[in-house]
Amino acid sequence: MMAISHGILPHLLPPNYKGAISAWLEEDCPSFDYGGFVVGEATAEAQLLGKSAGIVAGVPFFDEVFRQLDCTYDRRLYLCLLFSLFGIPSPTLYVVIDNLSPSAIADSTSGTSVEWYHPEGHYIEANTRTHIATVRGPCRKILFGERVALNTLARCSGVATKSAHLLSLVRKAGYNNILSGTRKTTPGFRLVEKYGMLIGGCDAHRMDLSAMTMLKDNHVTAAGSISGAVAAAKAAGGFAVKVEVECLNELEADEAIEAGADVVMLDNFTAEGVKIAARSLKERWKGTRQFLVEVSGGLTEDNVEHYVSQDVDVISTSSIHQGVPHVDFSLKIMKEP
Repeated sequence: MMAISHGILPHLLPPNYKGAISAWLEEDCPSFDYGGFVVGEATAEAQLLGKSAGIVAGVPFFDEVFRQLDCTYDRRLYLCLLFSLFGIPSPTLYVVIDNLSPSAIADSTSGTSVEWYHPEGHYIEANTRTHIATVRGPCRKILFGERVALNTLARCSGVATKSAHLLSLVRKAGYNNILSGTRKTTPGFRLVEKYGMLIGGCDAHRMDLSAMTMLKDNHVTAAGSISGAVAAAKAAGGFAVKVEVECLNELEADEAIEAGADVVMLDNFTAEGVKIAARSLKERWKGTRQFLVEVSGGLTEDNVEHYVSQDVDVISTSSIHQGVPHVDFSLKIMKEP
């Protein structure tokens, strides 16, 4: 059921993530770049090193940082190729092309600035300095994007690593259904964190308020009843938007199911209470209603195995993306030989 096994995850990304990266770069340098002035525009090469255990995740965001900073091609090759298009002789052209494979030429002209040696999803072993990728371009621009690129990669990799770890725990406990994150993400950074969950093999849950209607206790209190809240949500969202209801006991779950909820969330139940309630609901409504049972509330790597039940369709937890350790990376400019 993992998205990563069915396609190329960067193809999920909307164009607006590029605007977010532009804003992050602007935040980091709103006026003069004094350090960039010191190093200048000499062509440089930097090694991306993985220094702590974890899964590599966030490659498209890392790449986009340097794409926006024009570390997108070998400028000498670009000029040689440009000259050749207009029939201008360039001795350098033949030297460069003679020393490049067709794939290298294609990479240089396609805007690839980062050469990756380990793919997204690769696990970095502990206590190593693994050479993950090489960044090439003007020195000041590599250093301009360094911190934004590393912060994004480290955070996304941390989420992927934690997601994969928790997923392995529930799989070992015999759970074959969905493990997901939540909407408790960092403002402005949700797309990166949700992407990390997918790289780690988990479900990202709803992306935002528009993706699914989740009726929590405050919604029910304001609406007056679960039934009334579900009816209003169904009327507004129509057939295309699922409705989930947060339930504190079986009676509330029954009311939600009767009203037509697509998902009932058993919130903050005990491990034993989850197993009893999920089994009871599935048996009671068998053949009359189609719904999913989600379990959430206080689930961590220390207790999630106790909540495993095949009557539970979704286990959701914010512990795979809130307060997770980052994976440590560094970017080192290489000295010329």
